[in-house]
Amino acid sequence: MELKERVFGYVEGDPVIEYTLSNDLGMSVVCLNYGCVISKIIVPDRDGNCENVVLGFDELEGYLQSPHYFGAIVGRVAGRIKGAAFELDGKVYSLTENQPPNHLHGGEKGFNTVSWKTEKLAVVEDDVVGLKFYYRSPDGEEGYPGNLDTIVTYQLTNQNEFKITYEAKTDQKTVVNLTNHSYFNLSGNMKRDCLEHRLQLDCEHFLELDEDFIPTGRLLEAANTEFDFSKGRLVREGVFSENPQNLLVGKGYDHPLIFKEAGVNAIELRDEESGRCLQVTTDQPCVVFYSGNQLEGSYSIYGKKAQNYLGVCLETQGYPNAIHHPKFPSIVLKPDQTYQTSTSYRFVSRLKTNGKAL
Repeated sequence: MELKERVFGYVEGDPVIEYTLSNDLGMSVVCLNYGCVISKIIVPDRDGNCENVVLGFDELEGYLQSPHYFGAIVGRVAGRIKGAAFELDGKVYSLTENQPPNHLHGGEKGFNTVSWKTEKLAVVEDDVVGLKFYYRSPDGEEGYPGNLDTIVTYQLTNQNEFKITYEAKTDQKTVVNLTNHSYFNLSGNMKRDCLEHRLQLDCEHFLELDEDFIPTGRLLEAANTEFDFSKGRLVREGVFSENPQNLLVGKGYDHPLIFKEAGVNAIELRDEESGRCLQVTTDQPCVVFYSGNQLEGSYSIYGKKAQNYLGVCLETQGYPNAIHHPKFPSIVLKPDQTYQTSTSYRFVSRLKTNGKAL
């Protein structure tokens, strides 16, 4: 196990540090103290070729300018808050309208745009290497009430598992819903888009979105639709679907998928050609599956021209816009509570037998 660091760039004169966590099996995770960005995850394919499986940039400027939140922690509240406002105990709090008329991913100064204090974790029995990131969001930042102290922990194990743990405490009642916004492409070094990736998870419902991609409050049945992933479904099936919800978000997915049961929930994303399989487990009630419908542009991602569907997001979190829907699980955090949640990402390689992946 190994942890290296180097200066990646500067923001307002302060250095941005790049950390590389490596295990003994050829897997490494590269991350920044700016936005807790995960810039690279290097894992082997079925033939042992180690390649990057997330989207990012070679230079800091890409992260400073991109509107796509590549690899970052987003908060205080992930997703959109309708009307850029919410009410707590009879008081209305107005938030930054960074996607007018709504609020998105914590606002203009969301957690993805700040430099976090960093602590290196001691290697545990040669089996775990990691980092802790700390940030205090002051009372009133982007309109949110309360001083919020957040700790995000990254840990890499010798079982090719990468774990993210989130903790937060507040001194006033507030709202919190954190996630990581990595874009995965299991082909390796973006050799192909993600249309042939297969997603599998056990969900019976997904949240209906309105024209601003915000949950309306309605849970829709996933069965017999392109949102039924119980037996696995290729990304392309949603991209080329005529389902109004697929068309609404630009041909694809940008939807909260609700896990069937509370507790530890499992997701599997796999690419048969490379043999790579990502197994995600989380204690969160839903995952926002985004198929990269709006990535196209004049910029480059690690030297490759940006295109739609080049990466997919699996944003484990509480229900988006929950503060406006009392029937959704609450995202309110009180001073006597601790916000705590975790998500693990385990990478395995599948061999082929008679042309089929095992």
